[in-house]
Amino acid sequence: MADFTQNSNVKSAVRKLAVPITDVTAFNALIQSVILNNPFGCVSYMNAGANHAPVEKSRETYTARFVYQDEDAKKIGSSSESYNTISGYNVGITAVLANTANITAHGGVPAHDSDGDTFSATLKCHDPNNELYLVTFSRQQVSITSYEDDSIRTVIETWADGVPALA
Repeated sequence: MADFTQNSNVKSAVRKLAVPITDVTAFNALIQSVILNNPFGCVSYMNAGANHAPVEKSRETYTARFVYQDEDAKKIGSSSESYNTISGYNVGITAVLANTANITAHGGVPAHDSDGDTFSATLKCHDPNNELYLVTFSRQQVSITSYEDDSIRTVIETWADGVPALA
C-alpha cells in the first residue's frame, strides 16, 4: 500500500478579544469593512470557471438568546434562535418577543438577552501567493485557518492591532 505524503503545512491561529464585540451592528460594520476595504491585500481569482472576489463571505450565523421571566422577574425559562442573516436575526428577535403562543407555553414574558447573543462570519480570502485561507470572526475571537505562509498571519495581525474592537 502507498503511504500518505504530507504536501503542505496548513496552520491556524486565534486571537482572543479582551472585550466581546458590542453588538450585531458593530460586528457587521467590521465584516463589511474587511470585505470592502480588503486590508489583507487579497486578489480576485478564477475557480471552476467562476470569478471570485478577493474577500468573500462564505458563512455567517447569528444567534439570539432569550430569557423568560414570571411576574416577579424570576427566570423561568430560556431559548435561543439561530439565523443565517442579520436581517433574519433582527426580524426573528421581534417575532420571538411578540409570539403570544410561545409566551403562553413558557408561562412568562420573554426578554432579549443581547449580551448572550453570538455572531460568527467566515471570510474566504485569496492571497497574492495563490493561497486560499479563512478568517472567522466571532464576538470573542478572530481565527485564521488553512494558511501556510506566515506572512498571511503577520498581515492580519498587524491590521487587527490597529482595530480597537479587536484588542
